[in-house]
Formats: sequence, structure tokens, C-alpha cells
Amino acid sequence: MTDASPAKTYALHIGVIALLFVLNFVLPDYHQGLFARIMALAVFAMGYNLLFGYVGLLSLGHAMFFSAGLYGAGLTVYHLGWGVPEAFVAGVACGALLALVVGLLALRTSGVAFMIVTMMFAQVFYLLILYFAAWTGGDQGLVIQQAARTLNLGGAALDLTDPTVRYMSALALFSVVLLITLAIVRSRFGRVLVAIRENEERTKMLGYDTVANKLAAVVASGAICAASGAAYALLFGYIGSSFASVQYSILPLLWVLLGGAATALGPLIGTLFMYYVTDITSGFTSAYLLIVGIALILLVLFAPKGILGSIRQRWLGWLP
Repeated sequence: MTDASPAKTYALHIGVIALLFVLNFVLPDYHQGLFARIMALAVFAMGYNLLFGYVGLLSLGHAMFFSAGLYGAGLTVYHLGWGVPEAFVAGVACGALLALVVGLLALRTSGVAFMIVTMMFAQVFYLLILYFAAWTGGDQGLVIQQAARTLNLGGAALDLTDPTVRYMSALALFSVVLLITLAIVRSRFGRVLVAIRENEERTKMLGYDTVANKLAAVVASGAICAASGAAYALLFGYIGSSFASVQYSILPLLWVLLGGAATALGPLIGTLFMYYVTDITSGFTSAYLLIVGIALILLVLFAPKGILGSIRQRWLGWLP
């Protein structure tokens, strides 16, 4: 991959943010709501991509980080009556702390063992949610009332249930995380992560503490995923145990593979592609998953590096 000037790289990504901003004013109501959900979940995929795409660590437990943010924000609002900003920070802090603990233990392993250990941690987290159903709502989950989802900024009250406010809030989170992720992967730290992915032993020989760098990546990834979960709870007003299931650990992997692993915009493209293929095909047949599966197989066969990854490989080698 050839490098490009920082100005060119950031101009591209700011252009994507600007396009998403404009779409708020032209999209029909249904698609506006769908895009808000896609942007919130694309942040989840971006957090996963940081660990999987750039470090090469395959995790099947990232649903617990998303859910830590989801419940950290949702329960503090529901049970403690916290405001939106405080609840969001609490959700991110829960995810980062959980990622630190899990990382310290899981990074004692590697390869398939790492994948299995993270999946086991995620399953324990899922069972804890069911066990403490009196607090978490268990399988049924909890609905956060509209009155509790109001963001006070400088005396102005922003209702997060309003479609435009919800869209702009999701866009703000997506934009911040995108630019932070871009800065990380272009930094010295990001280069070290890629070096670990390519050849960890050689990276050690060069004097880098690979375990410390991988732990930092796990914590950063967990915090980003938790931010997505916290935003999802506050924007859409629901928290439930299904978000902590194994399926929700597989989905970000699928979105990243579709969009292009180790690409900054790949998670957004993968999430967008998956949501709209599912949405469109489900309108024609009840066997929409079969059509979705065929589409995914064709994509893997003809674009094995994902949509944006294949574009980078064939035409735009400077894409980060």
C-alpha cells in the first residue's frame, strides 16, 4: 500500500462525513432512521476492525464490550436517573475497564485459543445479564423512557427521540470515532500494530513490547465498541440481552470482512451493505437470508478483501 499525504487522506474522510450530513436533509424518514442505526453500529464495527484488521486478533467476544456500553449507559439512566452525558461516559468507562481485564487474561493466549477465550468471556457476560434479570430486564430487556433521553447543551434541551437529533448525534459519534481511528492507524502506534500483525516475533526483536501494544489495542477497541453500545441505548431507548449474544460478536466481523479489514471506511461500507441487502431482500421473500447468503458468497469469491479492500488493492493503493 502506497501512502498519501495526510491532507488527501483526511479530505476524503471529511468528505464522507459531509456527505452523511447532507443525506440527513434528503433521505426519507425511514432511511434517515436506518442510516442513524447504521452509523451507530458502524462505530461498533470500527472498534472491532481496530483489533482484527490492524492487529490481526480474531475475537468472538466483542458483543460483551458493546453490551458493557449498552448496559453501562442504559442502567445508569434507568435505575439511577443519570443524565445523557454522564451515562454515556459511564458506558464507555465500563467497556474500557472490561476490555482491560479481559485483555490481561486473554492475551496470555493467541490464535484460535484467543478466539475461544474471548467467546467464553462473552458467554459469561451474557449469562450474568440473564442472572441479574431484576436489574437488567433479562431476555425482555428494558425500555428507556423518552423523558430520560434528553441532552442538555448550554441551556438547550435536545430530545434524542427526535429523528433529526438522533441522526446528527449518531453522525457526531461516527465522525469523532472515524477521525480518531484514522489518527491511530496513521500514528507510530498504528504502524506497530500492523507490524505485530505481519510478524510479531520480528517486532519483538526490534525492541517493541508487543504485549503492551496489543493490550492498548484491546482497550481502545473495547472503548470504541462500548461507545457504540452506549449511544445505541441512548438513541434508540432499548437495552436487551440479545445484544450480548454470540451473534452480536459475529456481526461486526462480518461487517468488517464485507467492507474491508484494515480500512478506515470499510466498517461503514460493510454495515451499510449488510443492512440494505437484508432490508431489500426481506421485502420480496421470507427466505431473504438465502439471498443474503448468496450475495455474501459472491462478494467473498470476487472481492476477497472486502469492498473497499478490493478497491484499494486494484485502484487506490493509498487508502488507509
